[in-house]
Amino acid sequence: MGAVAALALLQQPAAAADVNLITDFGYNGRHSYFYVALEKGYYKDEGLNVTILRGQGSGDAIKKVAAGAATFGFADAGSLVLARGNDGVPVKLVSVVYVQPPQALFVLESSNIKTPKDLEGKTLAETAAGAIRLLFPAYAKAAGIDESKVKWVAAESSALPSILASKRADAIGQFTVGAPLLAAATAPEGVRALAYKDAGLSYYGNGLIASEKTIAEDPKMVRGFVRATLKGMKDAFAKPEEAATIMNKHQKQLSVQVIEGETRLVEQLATTKGYPMGKIDPARIDETVKVIETYFKLNNPVKPADLFADGFVE
Repeated sequence: MGAVAALALLQQPAAAADVNLITDFGYNGRHSYFYVALEKGYYKDEGLNVTILRGQGSGDAIKKVAAGAATFGFADAGSLVLARGNDGVPVKLVSVVYVQPPQALFVLESSNIKTPKDLEGKTLAETAAGAIRLLFPAYAKAAGIDESKVKWVAAESSALPSILASKRADAIGQFTVGAPLLAAATAPEGVRALAYKDAGLSYYGNGLIASEKTIAEDPKMVRGFVRATLKGMKDAFAKPEEAATIMNKHQKQLSVQVIEGETRLVEQLATTKGYPMGKIDPARIDETVKVIETYFKLNNPVKPADLFADGFVE
């Protein structure tokens, strides 16, 4: 090989690394910023070829990342505390997205469920590994619900809106950002939310997760993924209508209006005045661990340092 050819070979860009991101819960408008980062080439700029996979709950996403079936995940911090304490999963948060609890139970407007106590004797539907189901014992204790009087049924994430609309369950688990989706699915009746945060619970919601192996072996890739995702978030929050159009190209089953509505609600959960978006606050991690320890029995104690890896948000 001649010197010129060798130089040209060295100057060629490195092949993009193939990575998977698994969502917490299906494909929904609340995930629009991932598609903005994908469409605008932010992941590509970091040398990443990202494929977005459909998750079946935070517990599912955590297991897939721990097993190496997904490089990154979008999952609930409380569910991660449970997974660390009970199963020892080697997975950590690398950035936070929902700085407030997003979990809620939605009922139809016509329902006689007006307060949390009214859930007793009712049937609730949620994905088998969803954060709403996993954290319900904490909500039940905080809201004064007799957990033994509530019946749970498992369902696919995509089926939950129709289950509520057709009254096959009295309530379904859904994040507060899912209100536009449920309003459209149950129109013209509409829905009402019983939010976990309204019972006085305070903890981190969802964030970006990676395995300890990935964090240790390729911190540059993790940093690039987080950086690109946050750029997508900033763009989506600045222009939610554009974000909705972009995601609709990839997930045509979702209406532009629902995606835009969910994106606007995500911004409310993801921003804290005076604190950098995405950056993990160790004090809030400590608070999250304490909430889970208060309401759940863990096989092993979880230290806040076990839950997150710092330094990936600039």
